[in-house]
Amino acid sequence: MALTGNNTEAKIWNNLKGWIQNDYGVAALMGHLYAESGLNPRNLQNSYEKSLGYTDDTYTAAVDSGKYAGFVRDGAGYGLAQWTYWSRKEALLAYVKAAGASVGDLETQLGFLRKELAESYPAVLAALKSAKSVREASDVVLTKYERPADQSENVKIKRAGYGQTYLSKYAGGSSAGKEGNTMSNSSLVNCTVYSPNHSGKRTHSIDTLTPHCVVGQLTAEAIGGCFPKGREASCNYGIGKDGRVCLIVDECNRSWCSSSSSNDQRAIAIECASDTASPYAMNSAVYEKLIQLCADICKRNGKTKVLWLGSKEKTLAYTPKSDEMVLTAHRWFANKSCPGDWLYSRYGELANRINALLGSGASTGSSSSGSSGSGSASPSGSVLYCVQTGAYSQKANADAQAAKMKAKGFEVLVKNVGGMYKVQTGAYSKKANAEAQLAKVKAAGFDAFITTNGGSAAGSSEIAVGDTVQFAGGPHYKNADATSASGNPKAGPAKVTAIKKGAKHPYHVVHTNGQSSVYGWVDADKVSK
Repeated sequence: MALTGNNTEAKIWNNLKGWIQNDYGVAALMGHLYAESGLNPRNLQNSYEKSLGYTDDTYTAAVDSGKYAGFVRDGAGYGLAQWTYWSRKEALLAYVKAAGASVGDLETQLGFLRKELAESYPAVLAALKSAKSVREASDVVLTKYERPADQSENVKIKRAGYGQTYLSKYAGGSSAGKEGNTMSNSSLVNCTVYSPNHSGKRTHSIDTLTPHCVVGQLTAEAIGGCFPKGREASCNYGIGKDGRVCLIVDECNRSWCSSSSSNDQRAIAIECASDTASPYAMNSAVYEKLIQLCADICKRNGKTKVLWLGSKEKTLAYTPKSDEMVLTAHRWFANKSCPGDWLYSRYGELANRINALLGSGASTGSSSSGSSGSGSASPSGSVLYCVQTGAYSQKANADAQAAKMKAKGFEVLVKNVGGMYKVQTGAYSKKANAEAQLAKVKAAGFDAFITTNGGSAAGSSEIAVGDTVQFAGGPHYKNADATSASGNPKAGPAKVTAIKKGAKHPYHVVHTNGQSSVYGWVDADKVSK
């Protein structure tokens, strides 16, 4: 039977649905296949590519032709389920030969998967057919079928999250191949602490993001515990101090978060762990996860671009297009400083960072003080640093590399630059953050380097005395090791007049125009070239 669907993902869903006949089981199994191979039937385990001297395609071709005879015993994971053990690879090879197909053929591998589950793992197949939730089915696949070395709770949550994404996309009355139910929950969720404080189903579609500062360096679970019955407040998500995400109110429901019923009806509200004093700074784990979570929300709701329009008046007067999301702030609707000056001054950058993950351009509609973006077309004209893992003349090869990256948990963008398809992950206004991401990518087994949003390799980002830098806004100090701030100036350009390496606040900067009043020692993460 020929596969049906307008892409690989839809073809797999439709095929599995035909014989599992349970959306929860189908979604769970797809989540695991995605984690193992990125849904690429030709996927060769990354760590074996160098040692064997093959790519996905050349390995597949060599096995098909008989040139490579080590398929059964080489110990390399291969295919949709990353079959590894010799007896399973032997059975797979025999199956595809009997079918007269390539070892990397999608339909044939799905047929083998069905055969293997029915004959060797009947209890797993039964669980897939009878499961009452994605998590229930996913845990069975993890512990009884895939059986990786790491079967921790975090892995269970992550794998089930992948499955939940497929459930939201293809189940619930939507036809496979379409985006499906747009009001799903994020697969980035690490824990769930439901609050009873919400108004039930929204009366407006989601077209707004409203990040908040929780005023406390809390865990994800602790943020969830902030909204018990009777408090008259809630949010959709909370991001803990270590970057973990808590689901508090389902996206389909209106939370009570921004002191505006009309904003809450259309907004996803996100509480973020922060300092307890102005400017209510957030650490990098929180900020980076906020960017990822917002991008995920946009993707699942059919949004391709986030807009920062610079003011309450402009934003509330604007009607977002069907593919647009806007940023709003709690301070617009109540006498509060939320989300704090630290994050509010970065709204332009936040929008551009999200858009980099979505593959769209700059997003600022205003160059107002304290809200400049950081994309190539942003008012500030600053550079974004990306981590590139390959450049291909054929899009199919770039897509295959992207699938490998996604299977390892990276957010990936494929960009066509000068006729080459470049595979990138991350987009950072500070090169140090890109370097941290580069280290993670290399640790996962990928060759990579840092490039800029203009497409060139990134040079040194070391700051020297005399450099003009972008001050991000926040506290400045009278001396390099001061414990209390002497002011909280807005963001703007500044000149570096002194450097004291190893100090708490290593850079002395002086504003260069009226955009900012900074004049003193500042933290390293507050300045960028």
